[in-house]
Amino acid sequence: MLKEFKDFLLKTNAFALAVGVIIGAATGKVVSAVVDDLLMPPIACVMPAGDWREAQIVITKGVDATGKPTVNAVKYGHFVGSVVDFTIIGFVVFLITKLVLPKEPPAPPADPTKQCPECLENVPAAAKKCRACCSVFA
Repeated sequence: MLKEFKDFLLKTNAFALAVGVIIGAATGKVVSAVVDDLLMPPIACVMPAGDWREAQIVITKGVDATGKPTVNAVKYGHFVGSVVDFTIIGFVVFLITKLVLPKEPPAPPADPTKQCPECLENVPAAAKKCRACCSVFA
């Protein structure tokens, strides 16, 4: 059973996927820290409301049965912050992928061919005689 499990991990790329998920989560944490700790403080100084991730539209305010105040709000600042984080993380992963993965070699040029008027066989463009029907090209 252990051999089958090892084969499963290696043949289905499950192990590579697991490593990718772990590295992706770590990359997400680093990029979130960069955004929260380095980019957002200067941006927050410029924005009139300060911490824009806390921006919200309050729908209702009230008190629950235990007497604690409740606020129902649309927290659009958190959503916008998550979109910014996602965009930056996606861009960083794209850059890492471009640096790490090998570039695909260019496709070899296709051999130019022409079609025999007699048998419609494709033959090289430089051919003077069809290899299928032996007709001579002019």
